[in-house]
Amino acid sequence: MRAALLEVVVTLAHQLRRRNQVARGLTLSLRFAGGATWEKTRRLAEASAHDDDLRTVAYRLIDAAGLQRGRITALTLRGEDLVPAGQVAEQVSLDQAREARLVAEEVSDRIRAKFGPDAIRPATTLLRVS
Repeated sequence: MRAALLEVVVTLAHQLRRRNQVARGLTLSLRFAGGATWEKTRRLAEASAHDDDLRTVAYRLIDAAGLQRGRITALTLRGEDLVPAGQVAEQVSLDQAREARLVAEEVSDRIRAKFGPDAIRPATTLLRVS
């Protein structure tokens, strides 16, 4: 489940950056076999379009669903309260690991722009279990 969610997070983050937007919140919607649905929205600590920030909130949302045995037939992640990236101040960070991930994110965006959206994918989505 987390692998599928990570792939959706990376796609959403890339689309936001490509549109020069940031999200202030995320909504996770799940549909189960039998038609039942579950939806929850959570605000981000600060507006962002970065993979790590969105992934952290998305994982908290999926954890809040308390999944045990339900068969999920659809998963949707939606950015909420979108604003232009230029309207949000970016915090200066002294976290070298985070800064390295942001540089890698910029590089991966350039690779996707040149070779297509499937040129780079999260490592967890490369391993499919039958």
